[in-house]
Amino acid sequence: MGKISALCISDRRGIQKTGVQEVHFITEYGIEGDAHAGKWHRQVSFLGEGEIEDFRARGAKVEFGAFGENVVAEGFHFKELPVGTRLRAGEAVFEITQIGKKCHAHCAIYHQVGDCIMPREGVFARVLHGGTVRVGDELEIFTGPIPLDAAVLTLSDKGFRGEREDKSGEKVEAMLKEAGYTVVARDLLPDDQTKIEENLKAYIERGIGLVVTTGGTGFSVRDVTPEATEAVCERMAPGIAEAMRAFSMQVTPRAMLSRATAGIARRTLIVNLPGSVKAVEECLGFILPTLKHGIFILRGDDAECGRK
Repeated sequence: MGKISALCISDRRGIQKTGVQEVHFITEYGIEGDAHAGKWHRQVSFLGEGEIEDFRARGAKVEFGAFGENVVAEGFHFKELPVGTRLRAGEAVFEITQIGKKCHAHCAIYHQVGDCIMPREGVFARVLHGGTVRVGDELEIFTGPIPLDAAVLTLSDKGFRGEREDKSGEKVEAMLKEAGYTVVARDLLPDDQTKIEENLKAYIERGIGLVVTTGGTGFSVRDVTPEATEAVCERMAPGIAEAMRAFSMQVTPRAMLSRATAGIARRTLIVNLPGSVKAVEECLGFILPTLKHGIFILRGDDAECGRK
């Protein structure tokens, strides 16, 4: 275990980064506002403080961020950690994807002093779970699994106006907690697709494992939860909604009118539920035991589903 000595960002590649006191890591993207963030495997760079001090001992006057590194930490010789090693600082979890790199176009510090230690000593990682990290926070090797977290989003015009109590969201939260999830967010919105998408995207950036929506899955013109879910997802998981409908059809034929869907965005699974407490209890109770396995697979914490 060590501590974070510096956090550095830049708005352009190939230049020295500037130190800041805190940064926000976005799941499967990198640091908010940093030029090296993106949908690739080198989202965040790490460099040991000891390697920087050794470089300074050779007479070079360099500040943290001079080598283009995002995170400087004491207590680690990062290049000795194998690819696949996980690190954690607060809620943020990283996975090392590359040790060092080939320097095709020399950076600013190389042109100043004739050398750069980042290609030899630095490592690169992707963000598995987002979070805010500050200078002085502890950094540790993390053997996982990433703790199960969840968000509950209720969609109801009447509920948002205070004309109806959010009992379905309350029921979802209680069931998730009983199943071992930490509910980190619970929100109530009107049936507005743009606002729903904005909230879902915020959950996705944080890397929340499971997002459960309730309401807005029927035939009403204002029922747009499935459309908002599909808009933010990268891959759909139709079997989840199909299983809920098949189970509910044993209770009422009206289950065939549900347009609920489910999908995956980065490391987050989003599942739509109906708006009634009774339907929530039936549907979520049926799928909940299996969802945990799917989230573990999504996060790389479990093997695939195939049976021998």
